[in-house]
Amino acid sequence: MIEIERKFLVKNNAFKSYAFKQTRIVQGFLSTNKKRTVRVRLKGNTGFLTVKGASSKNGLSRFEWEKEITKDEAEPLLKLCKKGIIDKIRYEIKVDNHIFEVDEFFEDNAGLIVAEVELSTEKESFTKPNWLGKEVTGETKYYNSQLSKTPYCKW
Repeated sequence: MIEIERKFLVKNNAFKSYAFKQTRIVQGFLSTNKKRTVRVRLKGNTGFLTVKGASSKNGLSRFEWEKEITKDEAEPLLKLCKKGIIDKIRYEIKVDNHIFEVDEFFEDNAGLIVAEVELSTEKESFTKPNWLGKEVTGETKYYNSQLSKTPYCKW
């Protein structure tokens, strides 16, 4: 239940032509404590409740527990979330043996596009596509929980 991922800014929209899937995601946070976050997510017509622990010192890994819930369960929970609902489209792109999840944000976070790749180990190598920009792994302002509190439009 440890998530290992690296996060990058995206330089341009070239990634869209490689996407094999795209899904609208609406999510909010019941808790945004530094030691744990509790997220409610509606991904398409499926809901999820997720608990994440504090990140490691290098920002590469942290505890993550996720439970699928129904859309009917997720919708009222989203109404209980703190102010700052995240609205985004997630594009999934296969690059060699990895899937990059690229999030294009809307509303107060419009203009921000972030890519993540999950890894099996912190030292695992992967191919970086040419649309990938600066690495922002461990920079907390790019965490969705922080974007809900201090959106991109206020930077």
